[in-house]
Amino acid sequence: MFIPRAKLRAAAAAAAVTAAVALIGLGAGTANAAGWPPLREGAYLYSGTHGTGTVSKADLDDFGTCHTLPTPARSVQVVSGSASVVLHPGAGCTGAFSWATGSLAQSDLPWAALSYHVVPA
Repeated sequence: MFIPRAKLRAAAAAAAVTAAVALIGLGAGTANAAGWPPLREGAYLYSGTHGTGTVSKADLDDFGTCHTLPTPARSVQVVSGSASVVLHPGAGCTGAFSWATGSLAQSDLPWAALSYHVVPA
């Protein structure tokens, strides 16, 4: 079967564009993650965005117990196969909204969290 050269050039150009977009996306992801501390097992709550500031370690073995943080958290990093963290804007796990992380997470929070509890993933 014969394929015209114009179609081959168009296919090659499309493949090049797709590869370039993928590489740009990988580069942006790497640069974005560069400001975070390295991933490590456990759950860590940070007083600043992008994993900066004072660190509080969450107790992933204490399911359901509400913990009030000594310093409000603005970002979170979780690496666990069995637990996730639910963050609350008020002390004593109160507030109109909550934020659940999942068992593998690295995120800035939409608001300062004052308390958390651990749930099964």
